[in-house]
Amino acid sequence: MAAADRPVLLRTLQNRHIQFIALGGAIGSGLFYGSASTIGLAGPSVLLGYVMGGGIMFIIMRALGEMAVEDPISGSFSAYANRYIGPFAGFSVGWTYWFSWIVVDMAELTAFGVYVGYWFPGLPTWISGLGALVIIVSLNITSVRSFGEAEFWFALVKVVAILTLMAAGAAILIFHLGSGASVSNLWDYGGLFPNGVSGLFLALPLVMFSFGGTELIGITAGEARDPDKTIPSAINQVSVRILLFYVGAILFILMLVPWTKVGLGASPFVTAFGDVGIPNAAALLNFVVITAALSAFNSGMYSTGRMLLTLAQNGQAPTVFEKISARGHVPFVGILFSGVVLLIGVVLNLLLPRDVFLYLSSVATIALIFNWTMILLTQWHFRRTKMAAGQASRLRFPLFAWPYTTYLGLGGMALVVAMMAFQPTTRIALFVGPMWFATLACGYYIMRRRSSPLGGTA
Repeated sequence: MAAADRPVLLRTLQNRHIQFIALGGAIGSGLFYGSASTIGLAGPSVLLGYVMGGGIMFIIMRALGEMAVEDPISGSFSAYANRYIGPFAGFSVGWTYWFSWIVVDMAELTAFGVYVGYWFPGLPTWISGLGALVIIVSLNITSVRSFGEAEFWFALVKVVAILTLMAAGAAILIFHLGSGASVSNLWDYGGLFPNGVSGLFLALPLVMFSFGGTELIGITAGEARDPDKTIPSAINQVSVRILLFYVGAILFILMLVPWTKVGLGASPFVTAFGDVGIPNAAALLNFVVITAALSAFNSGMYSTGRMLLTLAQNGQAPTVFEKISARGHVPFVGILFSGVVLLIGVVLNLLLPRDVFLYLSSVATIALIFNWTMILLTQWHFRRTKMAAGQASRLRFPLFAWPYTTYLGLGGMALVVAMMAFQPTTRIALFVGPMWFATLACGYYIMRRRSSPLGGTA
């Protein structure tokens, strides 16, 4: 399809929509459920892990923001990689990002099933997961403005809940309202590093998984109103807020209950407030974490449809994914296709209900790390291109301290991958990753043989 004949996405997303879409994607089961695993590995030192991970994520977001402000298009870093590195890079980034969100959404389905099981212990996780899948797919094939409003309120519930949790935690500690709640819980059970420094580093893969979704700001650029203003504001604000919410919330969890009591049987938030004896607090928080899982799942479905649209426009996916609904202006074919693939997650919850979350999150992490690495590498080529053209000084939102920040970000990615080799639940990703990239290479070769040369401008 010629570029002039392609349907376009409407620029109806405002700054508050963009920020809360990113918050919705990043503040999900990684915080409300997966943090149980990171706490178990690192103990109280996990707080330092979230600070480290948040700093790396901020560098990546600023690198993405530099490109998104200059060229605000849907598909974002896949289109940039296609343009500044080459067609195979764009193909790999786009399909890997789609794959990462498919796996993340499978993990969200798993966590949703666990949360529902708090109220209905006899209900299999796959049944509740299937119900969530139907609801979210239905929501995503409406208009993007409706999606943005829904995600705004979804994410707002999480934000208000985290702020309320921190305020309630402070009150419990100050007025000694809960049995066992104490600041000394941070060091009374083996110190700040109960499992040594190695425990901190082993937790990093799951810590980084928690930040997955922040890069959704780049995906929204093609539908952002006044992107040259909204994108920089959203990146700076959302990065600080995510780091604050993660560190602040987990800090209070660790003070309310000993870190040794946190496990994967329920959300750490439910465990903490149930343990201090506040009536109905655990049930209320369980509602909040259910909303959090649906919110992150909702953001994930949004991104999969947009990425398939960009791939199709670049000639790197079937042209059917270019179809946009006339009424809602959403890439409904890509969304429906992603929903069908997500049925695999329902089956996994049927077959492996106990360990599926950790396995899925580790596979998602290696895919996310690949894309974050490619964002940094693409920005490197983007900046060099601008320098060669004498335009680098006119960039409106440049990555600070370049290229040293790029080196730091790439080093952080390498460290996380290395740490994945030391845990059975994360090691599986190092086997799935090469298999996925081999599949991508075969797919790229077949598409080149069956069609005209890949590439083009998204």
